[in-house]
Amino acid sequence: MQNEIKGTLYIVATPIGNLQDITLRAIEVLKAVDRIAAEDTRHSMPLLKHFSISKPCISMHEFNERERLKIILEYLQQGESIALISDAGTPLISDPGFHLVREAKALDIKVVAIPGPCAAIAALSVAGLPTDKFTFEGFLPPKMEARRHRLALLLHENRSMIFYEAPHRLLSVLQTMTEIFGQSRKAVVARELTKLHESVRGGTLASLMEYYQLHDNELRGEFVVLVEGINEKVSESKEVIPENVLDILLEELPLKQAAMLASKITGERKNVLYEMALAKKSDV
Repeated sequence: MQNEIKGTLYIVATPIGNLQDITLRAIEVLKAVDRIAAEDTRHSMPLLKHFSISKPCISMHEFNERERLKIILEYLQQGESIALISDAGTPLISDPGFHLVREAKALDIKVVAIPGPCAAIAALSVAGLPTDKFTFEGFLPPKMEARRHRLALLLHENRSMIFYEAPHRLLSVLQTMTEIFGQSRKAVVARELTKLHESVRGGTLASLMEYYQLHDNELRGEFVVLVEGINEKVSESKEVIPENVLDILLEELPLKQAAMLASKITGERKNVLYEMALAKKSDV
């Protein structure tokens, strides 16, 4: 009997910029649900007002998700229908909602996707990089050491890579990518997609870094960075040289940590790399 009164959780994609990108189905669902769970109710209000949507709203962001999901789950178990929206794009994609969806499904609550805009997919579709295989990496760690760790692990990734990045970190990220992937690796920076100042700029990592160093007035807004994966034929035919990987990691990491990570990347034995690193340090 309890199952019959349970409501439905709708995961509703909203525009990433241009309000006209919202789907007719999304408008219909937002007008029909009992309540809307929004990442930031103040941010979502202009969108809801624009489409004459007036529903009770509850905020659910990364800092209160665990607390708010209990309240939202109670509403759902009482038979209410709720729409989850993020500030822009598809919820859960580098946005809150995972814990809510997981708990709702565990309680046998129906979860329905209302698909629509997603900055990662929009950027990939116009980047001119291979689209048959890709990996979404979200935001890189803000701290340099952790960022280098993550990018080093992607050194021989053969799929197109998609990252989100904040404007104040873009230059630093492009610099680190250039050091890890090489100056000539193809990449694309998509900025302010679907908005007034939209731009999609491609080139090598080195040329993109140089461009944004000279045009710091463009270091604002929402960024998607895409990097081409390593060519599969090159990856298969070109031997990964553990010493080269170790050299890159030793520039930023302690000796033991660099040897361990180089071992994970290359498959070389950790003790061999550790001895190699010791020898390099003693030669300095």
